[in-house]
Amino acid sequence: MKNSIVYILSLLLVFTIQSCKKDTQTTSNNVTVTDSLPTNKEFEENGEEYEENNPEEADITYPETGKKASDFLPKLGIYEIQYNAEGDLNNDGLKDIAVVLKHKDVKTSKRPMLILLQNADKSYRLDKVSDVAMPAEYNEFDFKLYDTEDISIEKGKLLVNLYGMGPSGTFFCTFKYMGKDLVLNYMEANFSGAGGRSGLVYDFEKGEITQTETNTMKEDEPTTSETIKIKKKPHFFEETSVTEFFNEE
Repeated sequence: MKNSIVYILSLLLVFTIQSCKKDTQTTSNNVTVTDSLPTNKEFEENGEEYEENNPEEADITYPETGKKASDFLPKLGIYEIQYNAEGDLNNDGLKDIAVVLKHKDVKTSKRPMLILLQNADKSYRLDKVSDVAMPAEYNEFDFKLYDTEDISIEKGKLLVNLYGMGPSGTFFCTFKYMGKDLVLNYMEANFSGAGGRSGLVYDFEKGEITQTETNTMKEDEPTTSETIKIKKKPHFFEETSVTEFFNEE
């Protein structure tokens, strides 16, 4: 009888020890680890905004000097030269360069335009940069906005021409140096739609804008025209969008 009691007590002790071990393991397995990095909610509560890195919005830095147009490409390697024009733009007898850059991978990205003035030693210096003078080549629906585009330098003026159909419109504009500033000198835009054509002309020298409307629904296609005087103020190359100019006016 005494041996039976000792045996039973021994079994109870073993069960008790095993139960304690199981509880210890359960407690250990249920430990919650909290990430030390703040969550988006914590950013919002602290009044901070969380933004993902956008490679298109990288901080672009252009070299200040170079011997040829390609020397002015950003070191990030995301742009290539799409259009290149040469000519004396600032009337100093030296051949300057205007280039339009194109993003290698993103068709809807901005297209920077650079003005490179030639030095006496035939090297070039970066004088102007515009991220808005030339529009994006494609819109968000993968539609090419203009069938033909070209830039040129003629008689001390930078010419930018965009040829589009329908609502895209056709744009012809010139920029010229006035002192050290490159400003919009002339702009002509033409649009076609159902039932008519419209045209807008801006002339900085005259300080006026002329608007024409043509009714193509009538056989003789009558045209009306109105010219208004405007305040003569410079529209700088760096800030002037060719395709949005008349909307801003």
